[in-house]
Amino acid sequence: MQIELTSDALTLTGELNHHTVPDAAKEISRLFKEGTISKIDLGELTMIDSAGVAFLDEMHLKLSEYSKEQIFQKVPAKIQAMIDTYSTLELPLVEKPPKMGFFEQVGDSLLNSYNELVKALTLAAEIFYYSGVGLFSRKDQRRGSLLQQAAQLGSEALPIVALLSLIIGFILALQSGVQLKNFGANVFIADLLSITMVREMAPLITAIIVAGRSGSAIASEIATMEVTEEIDALKMMALNPIAYVVVPKFHAITIVMPLLVMFSIIVSILGGAFIAIGMLDIAPHTFFTRAIDIITIKDLIVTFSKSIWFAWVIVIIGSYYGFQVKGGAEGVGKATTAAVVSSIFAVILFDAVFSLLYL
Repeated sequence: MQIELTSDALTLTGELNHHTVPDAAKEISRLFKEGTISKIDLGELTMIDSAGVAFLDEMHLKLSEYSKEQIFQKVPAKIQAMIDTYSTLELPLVEKPPKMGFFEQVGDSLLNSYNELVKALTLAAEIFYYSGVGLFSRKDQRRGSLLQQAAQLGSEALPIVALLSLIIGFILALQSGVQLKNFGANVFIADLLSITMVREMAPLITAIIVAGRSGSAIASEIATMEVTEEIDALKMMALNPIAYVVVPKFHAITIVMPLLVMFSIIVSILGGAFIAIGMLDIAPHTFFTRAIDIITIKDLIVTFSKSIWFAWVIVIIGSYYGFQVKGGAEGVGKATTAAVVSSIFAVILFDAVFSLLYL
């Protein structure tokens, strides 16, 4: 690549590509200091690529500030074709949107939140509707999908639910037992553990585990189907995506969540029994009798109602973020993370509401 300055014209000879542009930029910058340049002769230019065209665009913008002549002179046809293809000088400028004020930002946030709430409620209504229809008509569902989803959402979650419930029951009995022993109230450890696990801890901990394990799986599965256009394919086959994908999960988690909560209660009480029997000298018969007698029908109804409501919340939130995904793999990851965080937050929030309503 050779560059010559004659009078006020800059002559480029050879190839102007991504290899020669850096050196050409340095040389032209030096020539600008030595004299005035108003036009560029491209007659001796033999080859140019997109990097060279971008360099010429920059030169054109720089020279057009003070030169009214035609900037590029003697342009060969093949060079002109490349310039026409890659040049950005004729593209319209994108105006930067004006910065919103404080009240505009607040209004925009409220409007976006309202729109998202409407979408979420619409999706929830569709899920409840097609779940009701799916009890009587299974034409939009795969054969065996209910059992498959029940196994994935329920039986495969048993080990982690059992482990955490056992540890929680063990810790609650250990921490409270030490204090009760100081007052000679060892026997009340059964009452405390049973009420705590049945009314609060078992449904809450189970819901959090399911939200982190199954809620993320629901969101990532639907988000992946959305990204890979499988949802669009279902629509093209006249299959409703909610009835085909979400309803089996909705039915399955409605069945398995109360069973998981019941399993969690039993395991946690067994974990507390190790402490009560081994450290507090409580007879096994006394511990289990008091643990069962303290529980009322109302406690069980509230617990299983909470567990079913938590299950519905997890499925709806996971499905919502799955259907709203944008982008590729990164979008799937963001949707999964948002679904888990929102599900756990919603579960804790609704648990607080249930606690206030059923004191």
